[in-house]
Amino acid sequence: MLVGWIAVNSDLLQLRQAAEILGVPIETIRRWAKKGLIKPTLNHLNDRVFNMDELRRMQSNYQWGDSEAPELKVLKHSETNYNVIELFSGCGGMALGFENAGLQTKLLVEIEKNAVATLRKNRPQWNVVSDDIKNVNFGEYYGSVEIVAGGFPCQAFSYAGKGLGFGEPRGTLFFEFLRAVNEVRPKIAVGENVRGLLQHDGGRTLATMLHCLKESGYRPMFHLVRAQFLDVPQKRERLIIVAIRDDFDAIHLFPKEHDYTVTLRQAFQNVPLSVGYTYSARKYEIMKQIPPGGYWRDLPDDLQREFMGASYFQAGGRTGMARRLSMDEPSLTLTCNPAQKQTERCHPIETRPLNVREYARLQTFPDDWEFCGAVSSQYKQIGNAVPVNLGYHVGRSLISMLDGKKNPNDFYVKSEGKQIEGKPWDKNQLELVLGGN
Repeated sequence: MLVGWIAVNSDLLQLRQAAEILGVPIETIRRWAKKGLIKPTLNHLNDRVFNMDELRRMQSNYQWGDSEAPELKVLKHSETNYNVIELFSGCGGMALGFENAGLQTKLLVEIEKNAVATLRKNRPQWNVVSDDIKNVNFGEYYGSVEIVAGGFPCQAFSYAGKGLGFGEPRGTLFFEFLRAVNEVRPKIAVGENVRGLLQHDGGRTLATMLHCLKESGYRPMFHLVRAQFLDVPQKRERLIIVAIRDDFDAIHLFPKEHDYTVTLRQAFQNVPLSVGYTYSARKYEIMKQIPPGGYWRDLPDDLQREFMGASYFQAGGRTGMARRLSMDEPSLTLTCNPAQKQTERCHPIETRPLNVREYARLQTFPDDWEFCGAVSSQYKQIGNAVPVNLGYHVGRSLISMLDGKKNPNDFYVKSEGKQIEGKPWDKNQLELVLGGN
């Protein structure tokens, strides 16, 4: 029995067929795929196929004029009586998103001092525990909280990290999340992590997590969400695990993607002045030659060699290096530093790294959300955060589950037994670990 799947639309066409139906050049669809605005899959013949609904959405986006383009808004909904505990809270992206969705924050646990200061500065009424989670007893909340959520540190599973998973101390913090779930016994447990968790150790890491949740009396399922289709001006994928307590009658709901994206042009409207990094004189001279949306391969060959050094001769595109963003698309995924050589995030027009308030806009924090600590810490807090609007959409799906909605139109409805699309571990490894048939 499989407990997770990635949604697949049956209306899948090969590249040439899709281009003919839409009336666009083949290269246009290839460019959309290269920029991460659409995502082709492989069919049983190992050919790339495209989801027509997704293609039509992209075509519609490119036909909008500036006056019609979707605006960036920090989404909000009326308050409910449902309570949530969040672990590994960081600077409050998920917590604020949950609050905006209507959930009431009962407890936040965070160990990093600047992130704690940010939480307390912006929401002095929140109960923020600044401690190692291993020292926190959750027993007093038994039976009184509907949701326990946690973005257990993701660097151990990230593509940008070393991929050590449970072999790295941060990877073991999943088991502290599980301990909190067992001590509180919420109706719903929510885990958030990077896409890399899907593939880590051939899928065995994720399978182990799902197995542990199942053994604890929960029905877990997972879904990969793409923030750029959920009111976030940033291409950011996150894996959401939702586990429903066995005795709670509810179905798994996940946010449904919209038919639009928000571009940097909309996100940076009237953005406040802010502190931020600057380039050295030489790097400035190099970066100013990169066009909007371009990267190191847009430089003259002599500058490519100078900037890249030994990396010039290595295989692979390394498209994050010397990368200037485009005003007409969502941003690339933000990291902890906008001026790192491997993951450059240069302003689309000005020759400088994105500043702190621009970073915050791309994570959909409101302009009055203040970040504490040195500039480097502010960048790191924001880069590690769950986008606020993504947290909102996840929160709304959780509220619908708690309300007992069975077939809502605004969410993906997932049920056990759905096949997972993808590589062999998807259907074999999870099935083996979880004891399915």
